[in-house]
This record gives sequence, structure tokens and C-alpha cells, in this order.
Amino acid sequence: MTAILKTFDLGKEYLLGGSTDPYETLRESLKKLPKAVASHLLGRKTQRNTFWALKNVDVSVETGEVVGVIGRNGAGKSTLLKLLTRVTEPTTGGFDLYGRVGSLLEVTAGFHPELTGRENIYLNGTILGMKRAEIRRHFDEIVEFAGIERHLETPVKRYSSGMYSRLAFSVAAHLEAEILLVDEVLAVGDAAFQQKCVGKMGDVARSGRTVLLVSHNMNVINKLCNRVLVLREGEVVHDGSVQSGIDTYLCHESENVESTWELAEAPGDDLVRLTRACVTDVGGAPCGAFDIQEGIQLELEFTVHATPDYPLAPNFRVFEPTGGCVFMTFDHPNHHERPVYHRAGNYRAVCHIPGNLLAEGTYYVTACVSTRERRIPHVFVENAFSFRVHDTMQPGSARGSVYTGPFPGSFRPVLDWEHQVDQTTETSPTCLTHS
Repeated sequence: MTAILKTFDLGKEYLLGGSTDPYETLRESLKKLPKAVASHLLGRKTQRNTFWALKNVDVSVETGEVVGVIGRNGAGKSTLLKLLTRVTEPTTGGFDLYGRVGSLLEVTAGFHPELTGRENIYLNGTILGMKRAEIRRHFDEIVEFAGIERHLETPVKRYSSGMYSRLAFSVAAHLEAEILLVDEVLAVGDAAFQQKCVGKMGDVARSGRTVLLVSHNMNVINKLCNRVLVLREGEVVHDGSVQSGIDTYLCHESENVESTWELAEAPGDDLVRLTRACVTDVGGAPCGAFDIQEGIQLELEFTVHATPDYPLAPNFRVFEPTGGCVFMTFDHPNHHERPVYHRAGNYRAVCHIPGNLLAEGTYYVTACVSTRERRIPHVFVENAFSFRVHDTMQPGSARGSVYTGPFPGSFRPVLDWEHQVDQTTETSPTCLTHS
């Protein structure tokens, strides 16, 4: 295979805050000149408040590869694509590109609100680098894909935001380019159109073109890409397989997987002190990222200093990022044949969450130890740890290996279904399906 894209020591440095005196007169500049010359002759360096958005990036991409670029906000993903499209110039290093480059960075850039949909297709296509004959050849496909046939002669200022985005994506997606750079644009429009976007990107990938895809949607990355770059603070920390790249990214996203305390400073009261709260895999190793089909363990370690009047009940409360409680679970006395947490000692309690239960997302866990009957919380630690659940679309999950669109709800169980087929009629069989 031949490298179609190669970067070498690519970096971009930005100045924070900018100049405090953006506009100066000639007199002000001349007054500062002697001081600047003296500083230069004495070897003094002017202090500059800067940061590196991207640094030391050495990447080679082969023809036909579909490479996902993932990382936290601010990791340098968009900066990389802006450098490759020459929107901005690199501070260090450079890159080689062999072929025509198409970019889907800002899908609505290059549209004029007073022009009609038809006119904007030609305007936006020209800005993106399409020749007029190429636009004319793909015109009907663009209109059909965007679903704006009835509104083609209407000024786009009267379009809804969804229609506007659909048309913009449709124009950009029909670029005939050897290299396509895509930055988080597969979430435009409604759920049905998002599915069309993913399908279109799949067609592009299968056509043999080279694609660099920036996205926070791990399902899309897993479905479309055959290689992943993970960026962290401007540097490439992973360049390799898709699954290991996703795991690297998600594990770093969930940094707070364990909280520990010395007994003297542990949260609690004179009766109970919490010394450890943790999320682990089924083998007991602390972990912050789980495939949707994997089991998850929530663990508590606590010390009871005296015999309680009522048996204790360790419990967890699991929340979504919005603050909504997903569920609460107790290990209360009714779960056991004999009392467990009823005398002084050191205890470890583990709650097992089965695979194929929680939906994709980030979860924050509050750790508690209470007396069940009186509901007195002796220990209550908010956000003791967090974890993420992701779906890699392997066979066995409720999503399956095809559907990549929205899947609402906090739970995603795999439920048993039965079906019956009525084959007594000559017409198409009627499927009676129930759970």
C-alpha cells in the first residue's frame, strides 16, 4: 500500500490571550523599540503565554484506510484537520498529501441565506472545490439525499436548522475527493437523516477513498473505521486497532474509578467509616470503561466500630450526568439467611451489575452505608467514583451489529422474544410477535 497522507513532527502552538495592545500608533511603537533591541542584545526572552494544541504528530495513512480520530474536547482533533486542510498553518513540522482533499468541517459554512437551495448547492459546491460539471452531475443525488425537493427554489433563510444542515451535509458528502476529512458532522438533522449520514460515510469508506473521521460516537467509529488515533493533550497516545483505541480513550475518560481513605480521615461517623469505594471488572481489577455486554462490580470497604442497634445495609445510588437517578440498590438483611453487618469488624460488599443492562453513557455513583429500618445514612459520599458503558456493536447486545442510531433509555436489556407465523393464508405471512 502507498501512503496518501504523511505528517512529520506536526505541531500547532497558540498564543493565549493575544496582544494586550492590539492597536498602536507609530509613536508608541518607536518608544518600545529601544527596549526591544536591548532585550534582544542581552539575550532576554519575552515571556509568552502559549499552549500546544498539537505537537509531535507523526502519522502515515495508507490509501483506502478509514481512520477514526478520537479524544476529549481540546485534545487537538479539530486542529489536526484544520492543519491538513490548510485552514491554519503549522508551527512545527509539516505533512504530505497525495490527492484531492475534501473536507466536512463546518457543514453550514459557505451558504448565503438570501439564495435559494438550488443556488446554494452551486455556491457551496464551488467553495468546497467541486467543478460545475461535477455539481451538475450530482445535483439530483444531492437534492434527493437532503430531502428538500419541495423547497429547492426557496431561500435557505426560511429553512429550518435541520433542513439547512441536511442540505449542507449532502453537498459536502458528494465531493469526489481521494481524501475526505470529516469533523463531527454525522450528528446533523433528525435520527433518520443521521442514519443516512452514517450509511453515506459507509459507502465512501467502501469506495476505496481515504477518510479521517473525528467523532465522539464510538458506535460510528467502530462501524466505519479500520484504525483509530487517540489524541490526548495534543499528542498521539494510540495508533492502532479500533477496539483497543476505544478502550484507551474511554478508560482515560473515566479517571475517578476508585476512592480510598485512611481510617482516621474516612467519611462516616463513630459507628461506620468508609475506607474504599471502587468500580471493577468481573475479575476485581479497577476499571472505568465497560463494553455493554460486560459485567460491572461496585465495591465498598468499610469498618464498623461498634455493634449497631440495627443491621447495616451498604447501598449504591447510580446517577446520569444530568443528575437523574438511574437506580438505587441495597444489600439489606433480607438478602441473607443470617445477619451479616451486625457487629464490629471490617467488611467488603460487592454489587454485581450484569452485562446487557445499562445503556451507553457515563454513570456517577454515590456510596452509602445505612441502617435499613431507620434509614439513617452513616456514610454518604456523593460521586465516589464513575464509569462509562459503551457499545462496540458486537453480536449479542440489544443494539445488534447494524443499527447505529439513537437508542433512548437508561437501560438496554436483551429480552427474550417469541414469534408465531400464520402460514394458513396464501398472502404474505402475518408475524405475531410478543415478549
